Amino acid sequence: MKFVLATWGSRGDIEPSAAVGRELVRRGHDVKMAVPPDLVGFTEAAGIETVGFGPEAQSILDAHRDFWTCFFRTPWRIRDMIRSRVQIAGPLLEGWQEMSATLMELADGADLVFTGINFEDAAATVAEHYDIPLATLHYFPLRPNGQILTFLPAALGRSAVRAFWWLSWRVTKKVEDTQRSELGLPKSTGSAPRRITERGSLEVQAYDEACFPGLAAEWSPWAEQRPFVGTLTLGLATDADDDVASWIAAGTPPIYFGFGSIPVESPADTVAMISSACARLGERALIGAAGSDFSKVPVGDHVKVVGTLNYPTVFPRCRALVHHGGSSTTPIGMRAGVPQLILYWDMVHAVYGAAVKRLKVGTARRFSTATEASLVEDLRTILSPQYVARARDLATRITEPAVSAAATADLLEEYARARCSS
Repeated sequence: MKFVLATWGSRGDIEPSAAVGRELVRRGHDVKMAVPPDLVGFTEAAGIETVGFGPEAQSILDAHRDFWTCFFRTPWRIRDMIRSRVQIAGPLLEGWQEMSATLMELADGADLVFTGINFEDAAATVAEHYDIPLATLHYFPLRPNGQILTFLPAALGRSAVRAFWWLSWRVTKKVEDTQRSELGLPKSTGSAPRRITERGSLEVQAYDEACFPGLAAEWSPWAEQRPFVGTLTLGLATDADDDVASWIAAGTPPIYFGFGSIPVESPADTVAMISSACARLGERALIGAAGSDFSKVPVGDHVKVVGTLNYPTVFPRCRALVHHGGSSTTPIGMRAGVPQLILYWDMVHAVYGAAVKRLKVGTARRFSTATEASLVEDLRTILSPQYVARARDLATRITEPAVSAAATADLLEEYARARCSS
């Protein structure tokens, strides 16, 4: 069968789809993938034929950080938030039709289109035009529910999620309707998430039920449409693997620190905070640079800075994890059975921070509020025996990545065959 995978975002947005794509390629299917131009090499390394579309992901990450920092720290600075939001949405809105054209070419004759959160509205229009099945991948609870905004009553939480997606649709409606007009379709009516659900599309939940207790029961009417498959990750080897393994083996298990693709505002201040906090606790620190440049920041002997890491192999060898709350990083940490401190940037990361606190396998706070003192206090909390024990217990309920990828590939194959035969 021919599968087309199209999604846009940072590496954390792309990797779950790529994990499925690799499994589909392994099964002998014709797989084509569209990702941001600066991530083509990443997905090609997984053995997937890939084309670039839209703006480079790196181009909006600073604006993404600035928007959410302002949102949480100084929400009254409306002009600053609007400016950052325009910097985020502008390139995507400008490239919408070009991205649609790329997907139109790839999807011609496809058996199924598989897309991610950041492109599902445009991909849904292409699938509708060709009348082919659409499957979406969600790495956190995207559809209205009462389990993620736990500080609100369930009914109000569901309404808030619906309102968010309705407002998002109003922002993109003009470019979406242009796309639909060019493809001979009527104007959109209502948010894309609502229309995708009503069409009966497959909505793969790329995390485990255990991450959000009560969600499976709430979504029981859509159980077949929204299957939970577990976290999807590639677990690719990196050039640093042997060096990191040797460094870990040479001393006590370290605490891992990493902040994803979004660059930290001050690499020097961040490393100084980590180094001092770990020195006070007598711990070693392993820092994953990822999107931040720590190359010019001096570090002590108890600190090691590396670039990209293979999380599934490194995390089980750490005492604790401190990170941004990424939708892949957090469940991989859960699978490793290690307590976590989430220093979140944005709303999705805050959702996973709240999940870690709710499960009592870690704690969370905004990155912008973290200090050396708070870091020491939070680390002492999560390194306590009860947190360690709960983290190990939760690990038994988190699906292995290979099992998750195989289950998702099974679902896509079955869904494509069922729709083709109907």
